[in-house]
Amino acid sequence: MPLKVAEKWFQTKDMGDGVTLIWEPHVAPWLRCNIWHIHGRDRDLVIDTGMGLRPMTHELAQLTERPLSAIVTHTHFDHSGGLHEFDHRCGHTAESDLIANPTPSNTYADAGFVRAETFTALPYAGFSHEHYTVTPAPLSALLDEGDVVDLGDRAFTVFHLPGHSPGSIALHESATGLLFSGDVVYDGDLIDDMDHSDPDVLAESHARLRELDVTTVHAGHFKSFGRDKLIEILDEYRDGGRRLGDADAWLADMIARSRPH
Repeated sequence: MPLKVAEKWFQTKDMGDGVTLIWEPHVAPWLRCNIWHIHGRDRDLVIDTGMGLRPMTHELAQLTERPLSAIVTHTHFDHSGGLHEFDHRCGHTAESDLIANPTPSNTYADAGFVRAETFTALPYAGFSHEHYTVTPAPLSALLDEGDVVDLGDRAFTVFHLPGHSPGSIALHESATGLLFSGDVVYDGDLIDDMDHSDPDVLAESHARLRELDVTTVHAGHFKSFGRDKLIEILDEYRDGGRRLGDADAWLADMIARSRPH
């Protein structure tokens, strides 16, 4: 049966601490990215931007009237697809050329994750997953280790944590212990075997996370979790677990699990 165009593409949830989770419910749960909106006094922050299948402008207008800065934790398609919507776009220098000149290959949109089974509704009439691409979004501000993103009444320190990708970053708010980790760590099977991934470097990044004062991790995928769960995930990865492995086999399993029984 052909898919219908979704009336509403985004959903939101208040996570406390001035943080709102935005997600794309019609993108399969095994792929969809967590989009984080953070309230500040002088400006607001959006961390990661989803697939860019429908503009977030209307959704964000209901959440804030303040200026917005958008940060990508890395430039994979599921995190950077909507970055072009924002005037103030930030990311790590190591991946600035990728998002300025995105291709299906360098954003991993052609890695098999974007398929018919990815969607339960269409973002717009005539949409085809076969033609999905990321829109170029040259960065207006480059971020690196130790930089501080200041919202007026709250500040987030940038940690450069490569391994999943060369320019992967996380943002940590020392006053609250909140960590926005992107895909450096999340409560699922981690990806460390793409062309630009390095499991040894990712392990070093994980070692740095152990030293942080963290109360809550708001990750790039799946549910948020506390410090105890963070250490459990890091331990499991260190011991050889928590790896996605063969992507085709993993996708087949995820798709099978998502079908109605």
